[in-house]
Amino acid sequence: MPTPGVPPVSVPQRLQEIVDQFAAAPRELRVQALLEYASRVPPLPPRYAEHRELLEQVHECQTPFFLATETDADGGVQLWFDCPPEAPTVRGFAGILHAGLAGESAETILAVPPDFYRSMGLSDVVSVMRLRGMGAILGRLKRQLTEMEAGAPGALDMPEERG
Repeated sequence: MPTPGVPPVSVPQRLQEIVDQFAAAPRELRVQALLEYASRVPPLPPRYAEHRELLEQVHECQTPFFLATETDADGGVQLWFDCPPEAPTVRGFAGILHAGLAGESAETILAVPPDFYRSMGLSDVVSVMRLRGMGAILGRLKRQLTEMEAGAPGALDMPEERG
């Protein structure tokens, strides 16, 4: 029975499809898939590329990793990640999160379990410490969304002008 006032825990369909694809793939293909998602991280828009101080660092990641969240006019969440190409594992995590969550509502993202990635079978190909980075990235995204919903100072809404 759901607890009143507590959103149900669920994984959005696009993210669940990614989880299922990884879980069903043989071990050697999981590494290739993770590298493919690393190449799918979109470049930063100029407003972040030229003002990296607007991005927040995820200190739990072993690699320098930065992110920003925004909401568009329709309430969809846009995700921006900055991670060096020399860190394909962490970039792969970013690519998975982007592919699975970009455009979803804040409410939907906030309901994603913090350890959704455990059933992907990535622990066979990536260290536990690296996997914790995926949870840390999601945790930071959720914190930013919670602050935006609360109208916290410094919380970002997507600017009208897109660069």
